[in-house]
Amino acid sequence: MCVIFFAFRSVKTHPLILIGNRDEFYKRRSGPAEFWNDHPDIYGGRDLERGGTWLGVTRSGRFATVTNYRDPSAPRGSRSRGELAANFLRSDQSAADYLDDLVQRSGNYSGFNLLVGEISISRKEMFYYSNRGTGPRQLTPGIYGLSNHLLDTPWPKVVKGKDRFEELVRSGNLSDDELFSILSDATLAEDEDLPSTGLSYEAEKAVSAIFIKTPGYGTRCSTVLRFGRSAKWSFDERVFL
Repeated sequence: MCVIFFAFRSVKTHPLILIGNRDEFYKRRSGPAEFWNDHPDIYGGRDLERGGTWLGVTRSGRFATVTNYRDPSAPRGSRSRGELAANFLRSDQSAADYLDDLVQRSGNYSGFNLLVGEISISRKEMFYYSNRGTGPRQLTPGIYGLSNHLLDTPWPKVVKGKDRFEELVRSGNLSDDELFSILSDATLAEDEDLPSTGLSYEAEKAVSAIFIKTPGYGTRCSTVLRFGRSAKWSFDERVFL
């Protein structure tokens, strides 16, 4: 994913509501969300080139999602960041143990942000870790936004989407249409508000929207993931390319 908004233990009826857009080069082959043939317990999209995922969930309520950390000047890692989410979904380690182990080999990956956790009858927990940050962190109840920098970095699209998400939480109007409307916002940030991440002005401007559209790169799918009080989940995806 490249922009994510989520309410963790902040909505009485839903321990977790997570929405996000996956942005990627159009030429990169990928599959829509479905149960995986090789791991039938996992439901999510699939990167058909490296086998990982940007967002997935298991029948038992484990979930994981990953975004890139944008830093064009940094050396590229040797491993695919999509395997970070996929490996957690395949694992039976707790989220805390998985991240503690990952810290030791995080240098094998280009910059990333990883959210992992479990929503079940007996456990409701969520953790965040970036190999450009200070270490794994267990999240407390709240509403969060994440793009291609650290959690809650106030980039224009993060602030805008998070504010709109908070409005919907307060109003109780959390229909799919309202949530997907946040993700479909293609408004570009004002020049004076653009972050400086090492891209050209033209590229920085183009990717400043929540929903990205450029000739070769953009938003490939939007997703709404919900966990109810009984820990049952729903996963609604809209695929564009």
